[in-house]
Amino acid sequence: MNPAPYIQTHPSDNVAVVVSSAQKVALVDLAAGDAILRYGQTIGYAKQAIPKGTLVLAELIDLPEAPSLDELDLSSCNPRLPEPLEGFTFDGYRNPDGSVGTRNILAITTTVQCVAPTVDYAVRRLKSEVLPRFSNVDDIVALTHTYGCGVAIDAPGAEIPIRTLRNISLHANAGGTPLIVSLGCEKLQPERLFQNELPLLEAPNLVRLQSYGGFAATVSAIMEAAERRLTVLNHRARVAVPASELVVGLQCGGSDAFSGITCNPAVGFAADLFVRAGATVLFSEVTEVRDAIHLLTARAATPQVARDLVREMRWYDDYLARGRADRSANPTPGNKRGGIANIVEKALGSIAKAGTTPIRGVASHGERVTSKGLVFAATPASDFICGTLQLASMNLHIFTTGEGSPYGLSLVPVIKVSSRTSLAERWHDLIDVDAGRIASGSSTIEEIGWEIFRFALDTASGRRKTWAEHWGLGNSLTPFNPAPVT
Repeated sequence: MNPAPYIQTHPSDNVAVVVSSAQKVALVDLAAGDAILRYGQTIGYAKQAIPKGTLVLAELIDLPEAPSLDELDLSSCNPRLPEPLEGFTFDGYRNPDGSVGTRNILAITTTVQCVAPTVDYAVRRLKSEVLPRFSNVDDIVALTHTYGCGVAIDAPGAEIPIRTLRNISLHANAGGTPLIVSLGCEKLQPERLFQNELPLLEAPNLVRLQSYGGFAATVSAIMEAAERRLTVLNHRARVAVPASELVVGLQCGGSDAFSGITCNPAVGFAADLFVRAGATVLFSEVTEVRDAIHLLTARAATPQVARDLVREMRWYDDYLARGRADRSANPTPGNKRGGIANIVEKALGSIAKAGTTPIRGVASHGERVTSKGLVFAATPASDFICGTLQLASMNLHIFTTGEGSPYGLSLVPVIKVSSRTSLAERWHDLIDVDAGRIASGSSTIEEIGWEIFRFALDTASGRRKTWAEHWGLGNSLTPFNPAPVT
């Protein structure tokens, strides 16, 4: 089947995306100052006359004002509750705290960056010398990061990286119990990181490096403690659990003009399936929803959820203002090369990942999400920071891309979905699902959505690995720290 030369996203649009180039073309003659419509929304205003059939490039578009946070429709849309989707399960690991893991991992959490090289050295030895004796454990992951000392740890905003690291350390895929490695003199003491989990601070769960004499002794202490923990993890067993135990994080990176046509809508359809099955679905990236916030507050399940959405948008507006930045700094050169003109167009395509169900809750940066259904989990749009913050809650990750990204996370499987078939073919050993078939007409949004849903259940069960897992791709944790560094 030959695809159409261009794709009009919404019937009211006066631009369309050219299939061969991903750039936008004018469907009508546009005068200077005319609104340019895509997704049925204004993505900007023509800086000059743009004749019909002409490419509508980023430099021809004036950025519109962001929606006012004081004039939003709060929970008026009342989207109908979706019909429940019953009978879907996956094989997961039940934990004593009630969470369910999709992998069986020994997590070694660190309280400060100073210990990272030592922990990395110990992990290399553990993987080669010890892990082969524990066949039921999938991996050993060092939760290293750049936080913990040299920071204003009591300043406003410092609670964000602390709670993020705490929640990641207690991750479901690590059985809810990490091995903790501390230096001893850092500001982020283990007692502060795990103030409500004091049993974790007893031997053998905690190793303080400054308590030992020399490098070899500290490495031996880490390895001995790790082997005890591996013995416990090796007895974990997968059991059939309902799909409602999934906590699925959604994210996009390297987006292009097709992302809002193919991969994001397909993930949105899958998101609806997860919600119908009783699962939790997280969408995030504040700056990539900010310009579509008027469409989201109307979908809030209650006025309070809508107000919570506004709270997170306002907090980030103020954060950017303090840094003398604004939302226009978001799109990358790759986004623009892929046909995205500005942050408004990017946001309208991004929120397609959130599907159509009511938004049931809002979580601030790094909070653990416990509610079911569709939840907005506030994060920056940076892939690595967003993924780190979503790890506070999720046990499975779905990542869409148009330009391509080898991004991965060590604690959870990352399912990569491409916007174009050309990318899936070029990156045949990095892309898990090709949503570009929607643009060619060989598949529908619904068909790819179901494919993503079933792929996710198989991946959560351990029956298949993502390409990122196959290659061992895991980006470093990057906690969001808006507080001062001293």
